[in-house]
Amino acid sequence: MNPMREIRIEKLTLNVGAGSDQAKLDKGMVLLKNITGIPPIKTFTKKRIPNWGIRPGLPIGCKLTLRKQQAELLIKRLLEAKSNVLKETQFDEQGSISFGIHEYIDVPGVKYDPKIGVIGFEVCLTLERPGFRVKRRALRTAKISRTHKIAKKDAIEFMKNKFNVKIGEE
Repeated sequence: MNPMREIRIEKLTLNVGAGSDQAKLDKGMVLLKNITGIPPIKTFTKKRIPNWGIRPGLPIGCKLTLRKQQAELLIKRLLEAKSNVLKETQFDEQGSISFGIHEYIDVPGVKYDPKIGVIGFEVCLTLERPGFRVKRRALRTAKISRTHKIAKKDAIEFMKNKFNVKIGEE
């Protein structure tokens, strides 16, 4: 197989959305730190939505990005929490996978913490092929050709082969 066609994990992003509830945000920060051992960063609003009590600059969530070996080790544990079953709708057309974990105690190796309570989080796995750097580099950025992009079926096949994921029904 052509080494430039091999798919690999670019990054794994964990996200807890809290809205305007600061107590939930603090619990989410502790949760992501407990799962990964790395402190997350807060995300801030850019828009004003008066009905939701949101204004620009207000912290509304926290996130954490893992890459390379750390991402690969953690995604195995996160997939175990989902019983290694993903739906086809959780794969997008650019080769990314997104799913939610309703209760963090489903993740192997994570114990219940009474200070946090029961809270969930979102997981987004971004895949790439060698050569994707051309769209992010500083000089002479270029588009990725349609034939080199990761299609939905390629991402599904990668997850089946690498992590023994089964594709479940809707």
